[in-house]
Amino acid sequence: MSIPNELKYSEEHEWVKTEGENVRVGITYFAQSELGDIVFVELPEVGDEVKADEPFGSVESVKTVSELYAPVSGKVVEVNEELNDNPEFVNESPYDKAWMIVIEPSDISELDNLMTAEQYEEMTKED
Repeated sequence: MSIPNELKYSEEHEWVKTEGENVRVGITYFAQSELGDIVFVELPEVGDEVKADEPFGSVESVKTVSELYAPVSGKVVEVNEELNDNPEFVNESPYDKAWMIVIEPSDISELDNLMTAEQYEEMTKED
């Protein structure tokens, strides 16, 4: 399983990529592999506020519906509209094509609560 080193990770299996003042968010390879084939993605609107550790949307697979949790608090400044028509991107390319939202964090220090790739790998070994 590939866990990119440059990203941060949440306990809820979201990845976070810092891009200047903002953070790009998606779900990990591990998460999509546990869910199975993704058939629908529900995401917030641009301008919505999200709170750290609270749901911001959901992914539906052939097995289940899982909530997506915001890794940081802030305002949604971009949404990956391509996932509406191509939810399979989550399975095919979880770290590239299947990013979900971009957040303008209200408190950048919340990033310190996230895991490194090494810590995330340890956590997923135990699951």
